[in-house]
Amino acid sequence: MRTYFWLFLLLPLTAMTQDYGEFDLNRGNGILFNLSYAYHSPGGDLGKRFGDHFSVGSGLEFISDKGHWLFGLGMNYYFGNQVGENPLSALQNDQGGIIGNNRSYADIQLRMRGFYTGVHLGKLIPLGFANPRSGIRVTVSAGLLQHKIRIQDDPLSFVPQLDEEYKKGYDRLSNGLSFTEFVGYQLLSTNKRINFFAGLELTQGFTMSRRDFDFSMRQQDTTERLDLNVGFRVGWILPFYVGERASEEVYY
Repeated sequence: MRTYFWLFLLLPLTAMTQDYGEFDLNRGNGILFNLSYAYHSPGGDLGKRFGDHFSVGSGLEFISDKGHWLFGLGMNYYFGNQVGENPLSALQNDQGGIIGNNRSYADIQLRMRGFYTGVHLGKLIPLGFANPRSGIRVTVSAGLLQHKIRIQDDPLSFVPQLDEEYKKGYDRLSNGLSFTEFVGYQLLSTNKRINFFAGLELTQGFTMSRRDFDFSMRQQDTTERLDLNVGFRVGWILPFYVGERASEEVYY
């Protein structure tokens, strides 16, 4: 019984020393590469032009050993098939179709395309002692937001008014300064095998049309836009730890 009693007291201490040895593997300064995917719901002027859409992204960042500060850069590519504006109304006949070179209705689809690229600053706030590299992830970012209406037509029913140069007069290309905030959870596992983040992403873009002339409006579009976007993003992280603490080993 006395032996079992001492074993019972030593079990928690053994677990703590094992955890310490494990989480030491993901300490030190680190370089984090990530790939991510997100679902977005737009608002403001962006919500008038496009519906819900998706994005894929990638990024590279530095995480400090002390304070768990995050410094990095990234890019997200937006795509979707919900378009709320019709820039081709002037080309449509009474039946709502557009006649192509083959004298039949052209198959034209409108799509949403865009991207965001920027630099960010943030912090990882640990939630427990067992793994200081897991907790609440908070970042703020500044960069460029750009989007346009992609005009996708069938080459068999080519429409001369929509060749590559004329499309620029209809695609409503817009871009401008943008800010993005992210709040979520990040895990950098003690054995380096499971590393991910997930959370809420908010974007505010101050954009304008970058085309000299809008064919459907018959003038240049000088409207100042406020583009809002709310999304839920999940990402996979590939970490590389550098510095002396990354190679330390603790034995008991």
